[in-house]
Amino acid sequence: MASVSHRSSSRRRTISEINMVPFIDVMLVLLIIFMVSAPLITTGVVDLPSMGKSKQRPEHVVEVVVGSDETVKLRMDGKEPTAVSISKLAARVRDLQAGDANTPVVISADRSVKYEAVVKVMDILQRAGVLRVGLSVKNGS
Repeated sequence: MASVSHRSSSRRRTISEINMVPFIDVMLVLLIIFMVSAPLITTGVVDLPSMGKSKQRPEHVVEVVVGSDETVKLRMDGKEPTAVSISKLAARVRDLQAGDANTPVVISADRSVKYEAVVKVMDILQRAGVLRVGLSVKNGS
């Protein structure tokens, strides 16, 4: 008998499709994990600084008022403010402190004043050796 080699003329086709079932299973497991763990996560709390209230007002306070047009005025103990140039600000503040370096200097500015102008005034005062420089705040009530 002659051996007949039988070759199959039909070839196997490769299936080039992505099996989505494992992918969907993994996504569902991740979804469940996130849904369970989300309520357990604590949110971070930001502690904002609060404004302290002094027990008594100092006797002498030098107030530097920065106007909306960035003009600078000096006020001593609530009297009428006097205009001063930015170049002479440090010398005038030192004169108003009358040799007492612990006399507080408060900077007041209008809401429309650029932050840069207020920082510039603070920098000038700190470079001049003024020890106690603060910002005036307005109560919300």
